Amino acid sequence: MRLGVLALIFLVCAFAKAQTYEIGVYGGTSNVVGDVGSTQYVQLKDLAFGGIFKWNRSPRHSFRATFIAANMVGDDNDSDDISRDLRGYKYNYSLLEASVGIEYTFWEWELYSGKQHITPYLYTGLTGFHYSLFALNNTNELEEYGETIDIAVPIIFGVKTNIADHWVLGAEVGARYTFTDNLDGSNPVRSKDFDVLEFGNVNNNDWYIFTGITLTYTFGRKPCYCNF
Repeated sequence: MRLGVLALIFLVCAFAKAQTYEIGVYGGTSNVVGDVGSTQYVQLKDLAFGGIFKWNRSPRHSFRATFIAANMVGDDNDSDDISRDLRGYKYNYSLLEASVGIEYTFWEWELYSGKQHITPYLYTGLTGFHYSLFALNNTNELEEYGETIDIAVPIIFGVKTNIADHWVLGAEVGARYTFTDNLDGSNPVRSKDFDVLEFGNVNNNDWYIFTGITLTYTFGRKPCYCNF
């Protein structure tokens, strides 16, 4: 009985008192850091878009969830590396990402103070993503042969500010460290026969980068911050 009462009190404090929530959109660019294409870490080239939701648990941290769709393109002709440019590998596919984690603000984020706030923030958590698999074919070109799901660890840095009542604008750059070396077809795992078709540095996993802006709408009553 006591456990039930405690659980009820917890739920009332966490939800019925209505924390500050944010819901909105994400738009930006995407690129892969791998063994095909440009060697730049951040490229404002291919499109990424999606949705974002936040639950502001305190003035310093929020629980956050995002879903982003992106176009991932790699083309050796975009590289400043002469060997890549001569090689001429390229790929193009869609990636879907879902991520949950914690966003930590460097300064207190008080949306109900009636003042404008601006603060940098860091976000990390766990990301799952769906993407296409590529491998070299008999004509020495990257060819799609399937699709799979992998996980990544996001490391995102951004800055956000409340631009009007209930509206928050943010800008961020986020790297995702993946647990695969085949975002670019350089390390296929379809069969043992593919060992001879590996190329590039097979000892480093690939990264992908999203650079963009968020626009969110805030709602919910003034929060009571429960301790957790």
